[in-house]
Amino acid sequence: MRKLIIFLIVLVVLFVVVDRVAVAGVERDLSNRIAAATDLSGTPEVTIEGIPFLTQAVSGHYPEVRFDLGTLTYGGVPVKNLRGVAYDVTAPLSDVLQNRADVRAGRVTVSGVLTRATIDKYAPRGIKISGNGRRLVASGEVTVGVQKVQFTAEMRVDVADGAIRLQAEKIQGVPDQLAHFVTYTIPFKGGLPFDVKITGVKSVADGLEFSAEASDVPIRG
Repeated sequence: MRKLIIFLIVLVVLFVVVDRVAVAGVERDLSNRIAAATDLSGTPEVTIEGIPFLTQAVSGHYPEVRFDLGTLTYGGVPVKNLRGVAYDVTAPLSDVLQNRADVRAGRVTVSGVLTRATIDKYAPRGIKISGNGRRLVASGEVTVGVQKVQFTAEMRVDVADGAIRLQAEKIQGVPDQLAHFVTYTIPFKGGLPFDVKITGVKSVADGLEFSAEASDVPIRG
């Protein structure tokens, strides 16, 4: 009985060791693929969720793969803390071992932060952007008739045509039609990684945090 218990303990330990070695290998492969897909010079941190891993590897299906890309520039726009999750990743073990490109995710979500410096950089000339952690504030001047009127206004932030748009709310002493001219967008020319589309944006302490997603995404090596 004692020998059987020792054997079972050794078997469990070996399973855990093999499981961890296997997950490290597949995480490395997916890290290289994500680096290639996002034009990274280094490799991102990748974590495959779920234990035991071997059951996922044998089935070739990974419900959740998390990755951290750090700070990157897309379409001339610096993005801080760019990270994401690939859901329902299909990666047959034979394809992973032979470095084939047939790896896909059912859905990919990405989030990142645009700093206040970046937001201010895209503002119209003469307008300065600041914030209080909850809302962004624009200050500057607009022309009313022949006069220039100094103003301060909170900015409304939303998503328009795949870009982040900022528009001034009502400005005291300025007609609404003119207030609406205090607007601009932050476009991601060339798109974001994995061709994700921006679905939401909110004001945070560092600036603006956006979320984006795409479906049926190839993760090519």
